[in-house]
Amino acid sequence: MKTCDLTIKELTEAVGGGITPRMVRHYHQLGLLPQPVRSPSNYRLYTEQDVIRLQRIVALKQQGFQLNHIRNILETEPETDNLTAQLQQQYWAIMQQIAQLRQTASALEGLLGRDRHCQIMQAEVLAQMKLLEVETQVGLGGLEQLWSGLDAEVHTHSEAFAESLQRLLPDLSHRSEIEQHLISQLVLACGDVSLASFVRVRGGAIAASRQALSASCEIFVDIPTVAAALDQTRLAHLGCRITTLINNPHITTATEAEQEFWQHQEWQEKLQQVANGGILVIGYAPSVLLAACNAIKEQKIQPALVIGMPIGFSHAPAAKRQLLQQKMPAITVEGTLGGGLLAATTLNALVESLIEKPDCHCYLSESGE
Repeated sequence: MKTCDLTIKELTEAVGGGITPRMVRHYHQLGLLPQPVRSPSNYRLYTEQDVIRLQRIVALKQQGFQLNHIRNILETEPETDNLTAQLQQQYWAIMQQIAQLRQTASALEGLLGRDRHCQIMQAEVLAQMKLLEVETQVGLGGLEQLWSGLDAEVHTHSEAFAESLQRLLPDLSHRSEIEQHLISQLVLACGDVSLASFVRVRGGAIAASRQALSASCEIFVDIPTVAAALDQTRLAHLGCRITTLINNPHITTATEAEQEFWQHQEWQEKLQQVANGGILVIGYAPSVLLAACNAIKEQKIQPALVIGMPIGFSHAPAAKRQLLQQKMPAITVEGTLGGGLLAATTLNALVESLIEKPDCHCYLSESGE
């Protein structure tokens, strides 16, 4: 393959990754790619350096970096400390934006999440807000009274979670009914609607879970905290036994679980004993999921389903990516989000769906998203 004087089509073919000529032209406009030389016929001609730069852009984009940040990363010398400092500045700037957006989202959730009973009062509040001169102290005081009146309504009845979620969740029509229920339960468990966009259900996970649970499979969890959050009554009804891999009752955090798994060979050996056809639920230690992925790849263990939701800022996202690459039934939450409660909630939702709707076949048309 030639690597000099490439046309724009040959450039995209050399880089791969779904890059199109239109995207290349867009990167030129953004300044991500330098403008190439032109042929006598006015065609863009690219070099090996252009191929390498575009490959870096694709790699960074696949890792989740936005285009407006990729240029800064590429233009910073990697062998200096400037790259780390610049990445930190970008991270803090983004976190500030997220915090500001989170405040706006919370305000919107406070309105959209009201049930029908509260919305009657809410409509009156919004109508009166238009009449207030909010620039004055009197206006601000009146506005506070209106919101206090609206918040007082929450004392008159219990919160209608399902009704609120209908207005807050993104469109999940491409998901099966069981997946929609699962995502709803996860959102309620953490109180963050944005979580719905990061839930991944792959490899026929719903079908695999129902088959395994119906066969009274064994449930393997990483630490006792996850086991304590499982629906023991329903699992007992299905005949499912729970086994804890790091069976130390004093281990309650991700940090402790990670250190315990690394320092004691017995826990690593115990992972190798996970029974075929069982369900593996990991909610804390990234290293447990990484070790499980390696064991699955080497065909040392063959669980029916892996629910992988460990906490962490580098190992956890990497472990989840490895899990999704296994091409086996798996449920995870991409990125750093996760935890024992979310992992347990996932299994509990699957168990609930099986018991409440044993004849449901909506999952047979799973998108495999």
